[in-house]
Amino acid sequence: MNLIRSALLKASESAWLREQAPRLGFVRRGAQRFLPGESVDDALAAARRLAENNIATLLTHLGENVCDCAEAASVTEDYLKLLDRIRAAGLPSEVSVKLTQLGLDLDRDFCYANLLKLIERSNAFHSTGGPAVKTLWIDMEQSAYVESTLDLYRRARQTYANTGVCVQAYLRRTEKDVEALIALGASVRLVKGAYSEPPEIAFSRKSDVDQNFLRLAKTLLGADARRAGVRAVMATHDLKLIARIIDWAAQEGIAKDQLEFAMLYGIQRAEQLRLAQDGYRSGVLVSYGSYWFPWFMRRLAESPANVFFLIRNLFSD
Repeated sequence: MNLIRSALLKASESAWLREQAPRLGFVRRGAQRFLPGESVDDALAAARRLAENNIATLLTHLGENVCDCAEAASVTEDYLKLLDRIRAAGLPSEVSVKLTQLGLDLDRDFCYANLLKLIERSNAFHSTGGPAVKTLWIDMEQSAYVESTLDLYRRARQTYANTGVCVQAYLRRTEKDVEALIALGASVRLVKGAYSEPPEIAFSRKSDVDQNFLRLAKTLLGADARRAGVRAVMATHDLKLIARIIDWAAQEGIAKDQLEFAMLYGIQRAEQLRLAQDGYRSGVLVSYGSYWFPWFMRRLAESPANVFFLIRNLFSD
């Protein structure tokens, strides 16, 4: 499994594959299992269908490492339009952005100004009393960006509480980051992580990542975190982990509606629906856009078992 994961991560970093692979029909068909389409209309249509089953959505426009200010400004404007459309449709949807999409590689203050525009637009929905985009989420990227991402998150949260951040269980530093975020009463989305990192920075064995995910989940759902007002989202498709978190929470007397889970579009659909029907907060990450190949490879790498799931589905068509 580690060899498969390494190969997928290498593929995600290949500029040549990023250009060539999406032209192959079987690759496009595979990606379609995990995203509803490339357009914002596709994403919103998927959000509407999921909302019918009491499943919330987190929408993200695929892309990263923007190296042009005009492009970063365009991405920001696209997200502002998306927020307006979510509000107009009254959807239970939130938005998640990568800071390198907003210009982090170009200029930190420029990136922060773009981020603030999105947070302010989200915050305005609260003040009007209309359908609310409760949190503007900041995705976590490679380890080299963790410190700057957390710095900009803390800076934004001083003014706007409706800001959340993603943390990755495979990074060794995340335990301390989570403790600091709890002290802020932060909104935190916990994922396993899907970038290629050296062993001194990240756990390499799946069992170690799983163990750390469970430990971090208990911390984020613990009494201190609840008193601080932490919103914790457990973003995993691992049914065993989900069951262990649910069992532990029940023992701790944590109500079902205080547990929030998030999964990717197209994966574990039955579990997404079961969680919603059983009274847990169930959400789905809906990604869209043309820059999907690196994202697709990383999603497969997060759980190499998804490769076999994908192959079975391709040959079952």
